[in-house]
Amino acid sequence: MNNDTYELISARSKKVTIQVVDGHFATQHSHVSHFIDMTRVKSESVSARAAAKLFASRFAGEPVDTVITLERTKMIGAFLAEELTKTGINVDRNIAVITPEITNEKLFLRDNLVPYVKHKRVLLLTATATTGMTLKNALEGIVYYGGTPAGAATVFGGEFGEQIGVGEFIVPVERLFFAKDIGKYDSYAPNECPLCKAGIKVNAVVNSYGYSKL
Repeated sequence: MNNDTYELISARSKKVTIQVVDGHFATQHSHVSHFIDMTRVKSESVSARAAAKLFASRFAGEPVDTVITLERTKMIGAFLAEELTKTGINVDRNIAVITPEITNEKLFLRDNLVPYVKHKRVLLLTATATTGMTLKNALEGIVYYGGTPAGAATVFGGEFGEQIGVGEFIVPVERLFFAKDIGKYDSYAPNECPLCKAGIKVNAVVNSYGYSKL
């Protein structure tokens, strides 16, 4: 894409990087001013393992039975499960890593996956959480299926607080990058987008898989 692109490097690990592209992008629910490209951290083992180590350091004191991964973060999730079992409370624990379906923005588990959540301590992992609603919806799904949320981790997150309340649970949230790290990050309802009203064309349609130029 012919837009300004720059790299953000985590202050905690030089191996963890994301690409930020300025422009006008359409997601499933909104128009946004930046595309956050996480191809490297999702797809490359060195970067994914480094991200997992950072998450594991935050949740080392939490017993975890299952890691639920969303938005193509299963490689990070597998390394996260491995890192959690190296030291602390989860040593030698057999941690499952599963990816549920999302139907109408709700977490949906097939019968064969329910035993990995019911009566289990579950850590949620996703790539982005701009407003916190994606995390909250998924955490509500964990509770619905009888699980206990152990925490929520996201590579890139907005400014919605360090905890999310879900029913009786107060769930800690860990981010590797914040929206404030890229300056002014704007998100609009499609029918209220000022870029559209100004006649600025959408550069690409984006989702967790990447982008498709228009």
